[in-house]
Amino acid sequence: MPRITLLEKDAVRVAQHHQRRAIELAERLPRLCVGAREAAASVMHGVHGRRRPGTGETFWQFRPFISGEAAARIDWRRSAKDDRLYVREREWEAAHMVFIWIDRSPSMWFASNLALQPKIDRALVLGLACAELLVRGGERAGLLGLMPALAVRDIVERFAEVLLAEENREGGAPAELPPQLALPRGAQAILVGDFLAEPELISAAIGHIGANGARGHLVMIADPVEESFPFEGNTEFVDVDSPARLRAGRAEAFRETYIERLTLHREAIASAARRRGWSVFLHRTDRPATEALLALRTQLDANPGTSR
Repeated sequence: MPRITLLEKDAVRVAQHHQRRAIELAERLPRLCVGAREAAASVMHGVHGRRRPGTGETFWQFRPFISGEAAARIDWRRSAKDDRLYVREREWEAAHMVFIWIDRSPSMWFASNLALQPKIDRALVLGLACAELLVRGGERAGLLGLMPALAVRDIVERFAEVLLAEENREGGAPAELPPQLALPRGAQAILVGDFLAEPELISAAIGHIGANGARGHLVMIADPVEESFPFEGNTEFVDVDSPARLRAGRAEAFRETYIERLTLHREAIASAARRRGWSVFLHRTDRPATEALLALRTQLDANPGTSR
């Protein structure tokens, strides 16, 4: 009878752990979908879509004729009802494509007692709510590497189905970095995760996604404990990605060094993103999801890109 190596045992353990997580995520997703729709609805009150004049088939509004414009633009039927000349404007219909990536790697399952919800729950709510907002605003939303950009009413449910299908696919836990796919110029990317991977790897991923000129936005999700490192005394730290453990007799002695390294880590990521014209902002899980969603929508409106 062949012997099972330690490496094979670890692989089996990881696979079983991922399977349990996939089942748990399937149970939680319906509730998260509801939370995403509620967050999108609350933010939508203060947000306007991208309706504007331009090329298209849909009537938008009449406006007064401006001296110097071509006479062919005058709508004579509407003008006959008034003493002024009017132009019929059509609605601009070139919807933007926005691709969303949601980090579901093992580190995202962390939650302290100071958080409103685990990092993965918050990331999913933000990603799904953003898709809802985009579609309501006339845009197309897709999942990076998993689903094309669509403008459909049930975009939240479509996202959830695709994410669950990937969770149930064999091959271990989801990657902690987005797929290295080059988006077309004019498209945008929204990457939501804790970004605890090496800054060089994150920079490379951003470089691949934006190779053709696509812009993007990084939403860094953090648990409040990860920010403050409140540990004291005899503490054991467990790595979620491996069997590694660290026992510290005086955990508080690591606090200053930890915060300094975390700051440098984030600065390196922010620098790499901003060199390519991407936005970066931090969101803590002890704050409402709507704060991050509104900030993200503001960034999207400020950098609409050029559709093709």
